[in-house]
Amino acid sequence: MMKSFFTILLLVISMSCQKNISQQSDMTTTASGLQYKILKEGTGEGAKIGQDVKIHESTSYRDGTLIFSSENMEPIQFTLGGKIVIEGVDEGIRGMKKGEIRKLIVPTSLSKRSSYPPILSKDSILVYKIELIDIL
Repeated sequence: MMKSFFTILLLVISMSCQKNISQQSDMTTTASGLQYKILKEGTGEGAKIGQDVKIHESTSYRDGTLIFSSENMEPIQFTLGGKIVIEGVDEGIRGMKKGEIRKLIVPTSLSKRSSYPPILSKDSILVYKIELIDIL
């Protein structure tokens, strides 16, 4: 009898935890595993592969530790699909509209780099805040 009680209690706790996790997850997940959330809507046409874009980005670990921010610099300019930035950022910017801000959670499979700064682990899941300044 006591064993059944504990089994039911564990099941109820487990279901409650899963419900809370799913309620907190308001991120959209793509087929590649990239997660994103639109923090501020933009206007106009969405960015497409082959277009040059200007962005501001902040990069951090999941615990909030800031790794890099371009917010006090000139915007970063690159061609979407040109393999200039990591795959996760490139994918996360596609479809963004001018003025839009997105939060991206980039899995390690989409954050491979040719070199790694000393503060960045090769196996890190990274969080980006991207603001699309302009589509050129």
